[in-house]
Order: sequence, then C-alpha cells, then structure tokens
Amino acid sequence: MYAWIFRHLPGGPASKAVLMVLLAAAVAGALLFGLFPAVEPHFPLARVTVGG
Repeated sequence: MYAWIFRHLPGGPASKAVLMVLLAAAVAGALLFGLFPAVEPHFPLARVTVGG
C-alpha cells in the first residue's frame, strides 16, 4: 500500500518523502481529532472506578 501511494505522488524522491510525511501527519490528525473522539464514548475503557 505504501509503495502504491509513493508511486502515485508527484515529484522526485525527496518531494515524495516530504509528501508522505505530510500525508501521514494528516491521517494521524484526522484520527486523533476526528475519529477517536467520536468513538470514545462507545468504549468502556474510560469508565474506570477505583475503590467502592
């Protein structure tokens, strides 16, 4: 998959590497600020009780 993305990016190897880093940062940002906060209420991992 990464090789397919790398082949389809425009430019030379250096600009492709920069674009891959930017693409990875965009995907990570979308996950951290979009997807994960949207699905977090559906998981019981944050509802931890200590003591009784």
